Amino acid sequence: MARRSVLSIRIVEGRNLPAKDITGSSDPYCIVKIDNEAIVRTATVWKTLSPFWGEEYEVQLHPTFHSISIYVMDEDALSRDDVIGKVCITRTMLAEHPKGYSGWVSLSEVDPDEEVQGEIHLCVELLEGEGGQRLRCTVLEARDLAKKDRNGASDPFVCVSYNGKTQESTVVKKSCYPRWNEAFEFELPDPPAEKLCVEVWDWDLVSKNDFLGKVVVSVQGLQAAGHQEGWFRLQPDTAKPREDRRRGSLGSLQLQVRLRDETVLPSCCYQPLVQLLCQEVKAGHQTGGVHLVTLLDETTTAESRQDVAVNLVKLFLGQGLVKEFLDLLFELELAKPCEPNTLFRSNSLASKSMESFLKVTGMQYLHAVLGPTISRVFEEKKYVELDPSKVEIKDVGCSGLHRVQTESEVMEQGRQLLQSYLGELLDAIGKSAPTCPPVIRAAFRQLFQRVGERFPQHQHTQFVAVTSFLCLRFFSPAIMTPKLFHLRDTHADARTGRTLLLLAKAVQMVGNMEPAAGRAKEEWLAPLQPALQHGASRMRAFITRLVGTEEEEEGGEGWPCAPRAAVVKEGLLFVHKTRGKGPLLASASKKLHFCLTGEALSFAKSPGVERCGSIALANIRAAERVEEKSFGSCHVMQVVYVDEAGQQETAYLQCKCVNELNQWLSALRKVCGNNPQLLHAYHPGVFRGDKWSCCHQKDRTGPGCGQTRHSITLQDWSDPLQPDVEAQRLFQHLHGLQEPLREKYWQLMEAGGAHDGPRGCGEGRGGGEDRGRDPPAPHPHQRRCVWGLLPAPEGSHCPPPNPRTPAAPRAPTALRGAAGPGALPPPAAPRRPRPAGAADVMERAGMGGQGGVGCASSVAIKVQIRPAMRPESL
Repeated sequence: MARRSVLSIRIVEGRNLPAKDITGSSDPYCIVKIDNEAIVRTATVWKTLSPFWGEEYEVQLHPTFHSISIYVMDEDALSRDDVIGKVCITRTMLAEHPKGYSGWVSLSEVDPDEEVQGEIHLCVELLEGEGGQRLRCTVLEARDLAKKDRNGASDPFVCVSYNGKTQESTVVKKSCYPRWNEAFEFELPDPPAEKLCVEVWDWDLVSKNDFLGKVVVSVQGLQAAGHQEGWFRLQPDTAKPREDRRRGSLGSLQLQVRLRDETVLPSCCYQPLVQLLCQEVKAGHQTGGVHLVTLLDETTTAESRQDVAVNLVKLFLGQGLVKEFLDLLFELELAKPCEPNTLFRSNSLASKSMESFLKVTGMQYLHAVLGPTISRVFEEKKYVELDPSKVEIKDVGCSGLHRVQTESEVMEQGRQLLQSYLGELLDAIGKSAPTCPPVIRAAFRQLFQRVGERFPQHQHTQFVAVTSFLCLRFFSPAIMTPKLFHLRDTHADARTGRTLLLLAKAVQMVGNMEPAAGRAKEEWLAPLQPALQHGASRMRAFITRLVGTEEEEEGGEGWPCAPRAAVVKEGLLFVHKTRGKGPLLASASKKLHFCLTGEALSFAKSPGVERCGSIALANIRAAERVEEKSFGSCHVMQVVYVDEAGQQETAYLQCKCVNELNQWLSALRKVCGNNPQLLHAYHPGVFRGDKWSCCHQKDRTGPGCGQTRHSITLQDWSDPLQPDVEAQRLFQHLHGLQEPLREKYWQLMEAGGAHDGPRGCGEGRGGGEDRGRDPPAPHPHQRRCVWGLLPAPEGSHCPPPNPRTPAAPRAPTALRGAAGPGALPPPAAPRRPRPAGAADVMERAGMGGQGGVGCASSVAIKVQIRPAMRPESL
């Protein structure tokens, strides 16, 4: 069983930010910190007070984290970046919004006395003496204190106050991980004072000392226990009077934040649910049956449909049934009444699943196709405009030595550039059919065939169905916002953004296969019409090649798993030399090309040349940050590993920015997460001379002074599949839809006896005269369970509910991790002897006893999809 917290955060935009530059504007960006550790940095939006980012991140955290802080900064080229304001969201606040928070939040001013972090190790005890009781407080050490000095450290000391008396510790210079080991004693009055206060300060020679945090210990509680020792989290000084803050005058941020606390049970607990879903997908579309996929599509809200689609796609990728799953969705979607020109244009479960499938399996393909053209547009920064109402002659860059271009000349130049970009992009797309991932080609081939069967007289619709996903939902969004698809590290400026928008519009019109329709809406696109028509014919030829080959698909039976040597991440990193004898430390080059695979972290002088050495993943013990003061940079990470001789060594590698640092740390932590000998503590500094720079220990092999953060990782589309996590999320979703699923089931049954869809085309409709009659014998597939065996709370030993009697409704309670306190009861049905087929299903699902399948606690939850009478008919 594993407990985890996953934070989804989307920074949408800001508005009414204050001007920080002399030009009357700002260059804002955001830094997201989890407990004061920078996790994400958005791109800078230049020269604006109302920036739009639209960046979305998912971070896996340790369940014990405390708060999330979002700092809005103004980037400066020559000086330190200015702080505009911040938003602080505590874990308690997130717990009050289990479905997430979405809205505008005002920025508040940054108060230095509230910028506290870290923990302090204290031992407080009561001593008996001749003169009475005495209170002793031993200050042992502290860790991860805030950095208040320009050298990237602090000079901390401690003030211990009790009953009006204060004692101070010695000052530990240049350390955020100080060790004092000093004891302070106070006489205990009668009656004793209530609180003992321990404050940590940063000592400054000239200026005022900086506050680092405090801890308040209750003496009354200590009298009952007599002794208290442990790590205490430092808190801000809320008792100190503060000036009114400029909340609201600093602008605001639009955020979407959601925290999911999950308890992932062993795989055996999810097997019945997974098997149930797989059985339905393998059986395919059954005439006269109500599919669980249909129920999910009809009952899932628009806000959660994207998440459900991602979970289903990843689950079936792991099971090797993603093609069959998508094919079932295509059939169910095509069974609904629809027009050829609006096919797959809605945000149904089929559309969202196919869109998510392309992102999970096709990001490398997307980068290979679009990358060169996107880079060219960014590098050239040419002015492209076709709309006469938006043409600005001054943007062409004319000088006094040349005549000013006319509006028609500017538009003609823009047409030629846009046509050049579009031609280059279509060339790349046309040549990419053989390199398209086989599993994507198989999915498009199935879609092409299903649409052809549904609309035999509209062959044009087959091609539009493919381009509705490939162009409209995959290529065009990536062209418009390359930063969000990791094609670029920064957002486009206004000129480049307009060029990308026009290019995306052109690709969309090519994908529609009817350029004349786009021309009717925007007449100024008429000069581009010949290029669009030629592009539509080229796109048609590309789709014919894409879906025309029936070769055996590699990985077609499941996730397109690459060999273990597949590259997880690679790039150039700067190597800092320190004391050591490892293979990396002996290299003569300072900048090396690193390549992380499923087997090792290897390095070479440049890409494509023979590697100089490698570190086996099994030998890596930790991947953590390094203090800024160690190398003068806050973008340095350390990889702690064991060499061939069994000696522990550390490699210090510098990245170019905080995002690259977190990407490398996340990649290393994911591939090494199962190493049995991972460290629990490490040294954030470096060993120089005769001591560690972080805690000043002189033992080079001594225990670390900081906690490792193996569980903090950034989630990405290319992450390894986690079937148990996806099954757990699907279970939570199903558990929250008990009543809607039951009601939708009866609606579909009442509409005509288990038809293909909510309002299926053609067959399955029944009149009112059939209501109340015994339904025909159910198809074998219809006797399958809709809800399988689902995990119950820890320690419960609930027997399976009697399938002949409807389970009593239970009061809804909050889910704790994987499972709620109850099972999904079956819908009310006639009290008839259970068919033999249902008993067989229960037996195969392991529901025959009081316990679960392979785990201590399981509850059988079973609803049979078969024609039945309404409860009212009884």
